[in-house]
Amino acid sequence: MTEPTIYYRRNLPHIHPEGHPFFITFNLVDSIPREVAAELEAQRKRELQTVKNPNERYQIQKKYFARYDDWLDRCQDGHRWLESENIAQTVADEIHKEDARLYRLLAYCIMPNHVHLLIESLLQELPHHKGKSAISPIADTMRLLKGRTARYCNLALNRPGAFWHHESYDHYVRDEDELARIIAYILNNPVKAGLAQEWKDWKFTYVNPELGEW
Repeated sequence: MTEPTIYYRRNLPHIHPEGHPFFITFNLVDSIPREVAAELEAQRKRELQTVKNPNERYQIQKKYFARYDDWLDRCQDGHRWLESENIAQTVADEIHKEDARLYRLLAYCIMPNHVHLLIESLLQELPHHKGKSAISPIADTMRLLKGRTARYCNLALNRPGAFWHHESYDHYVRDEDELARIIAYILNNPVKAGLAQEWKDWKFTYVNPELGEW
């Protein structure tokens, strides 16, 4: 079986095979201290240097993401702009707006300082998508989504400057079992973070009704 192409943006690897859903996490610009992010990245690189087996590398990437997400859930650093209902609603509206145009929306959760998003990309090699990211439709989609939400949220907050952290953490879903685990992870993120007792109590959590009862 041919291995999927790995795209590198900034420091992180991004694997974008066709026909797979994508689990994407993006966070506010100052939600993790720089020294913490740098140390987590250094730990990940050290572990990956000694491993060549794809499955072992995948497990390392998962562990790295789990540590990063744990920091986000603590909400100890930076702003919590997404805690404001109007700001979270702006992000939710833009996520839904691109459903059926750029992607099929499967699930999302908007937390106080980050967003988990699960989509199936519908963006192929469209004529108006040129340049370096044309081979990576998820990159195009996230650039559009993050750019538009940042603009609208900054207007609502009456502030200039960066809104989102420059990097997004994406992971392609390998099979149906993993898809179910990721949906459960997204839905239960507010429960795990101590923000709700049941996932349905959190206003800005969504799962596509076509995926059945959760």
